[in-house]
Amino acid sequence: MQKERLGLIGYGAFGRLAARHLSAWFDVVAYDPAAPQGDEHAVLTDLATAAACPVVVLAVPVEALEDTLSAIRPHLASDALVVDVGSVKVKPALAMQAALPEGVRIVGSHPLFGPQSGKDGVAGLRIAVSEVRGAKDARRVAAFCRHALKLKVFQVTPEEHDREAAVVQGLTHLIARVLLNMEPLPTRMTTASFERLMQAVDMVRHDSPAVFRAIERDNPFAAEVRDRFFALADQARAHVDDL
Repeated sequence: MQKERLGLIGYGAFGRLAARHLSAWFDVVAYDPAAPQGDEHAVLTDLATAAACPVVVLAVPVEALEDTLSAIRPHLASDALVVDVGSVKVKPALAMQAALPEGVRIVGSHPLFGPQSGKDGVAGLRIAVSEVRGAKDARRVAAFCRHALKLKVFQVTPEEHDREAAVVQGLTHLIARVLLNMEPLPTRMTTASFERLMQAVDMVRHDSPAVFRAIERDNPFAAEVRDRFFALADQARAHVDDL
């Protein structure tokens, strides 16, 4: 059977990871002016061609999403399915609803892994899927992720996603940023707990600054979590000072 065509907007590290796993199911074409060349998983093409596909996946930084939506809007099929993969969901959901034509179907997703954690395969890893415009399409995307890609799927609202991600991602990246700035750290007489902590740091070490900005700036619940974390850290420091 002929594969359905999928347009991938953005062919950086995560776009390439996505193409590697989607190319078994779709004929993938990708647009990214910064990508030097395609590979066996995707053919590089122009924006109009990628945006005209029946399925369009937006693998661009959250801060570039609004400009991307404006660019693809004239080329979208009237009943296209558009899926974003941003690290936050409330802001992209609102932007896609506002920018995309009424007939275009929209689903939000957030793969809870990156190129580093998914380098040996994605089966068993987690993904959040959010209904944005059409419950049926969200269920279909969730089913595809579950059965074809073997991912563990969480169907959540954009608000539910961002509330949990503000803790799960926000604190992880915040702590990792501090530890990275403290390097070089000991590597000889380490404990198992310290090694696990550094494994977590290494998993986000190569994330782009845009990912950090999205997690900490574009999540509407991140500031509240940060404030609580720093307040409790100050309490802990005061307690240590009083020992």
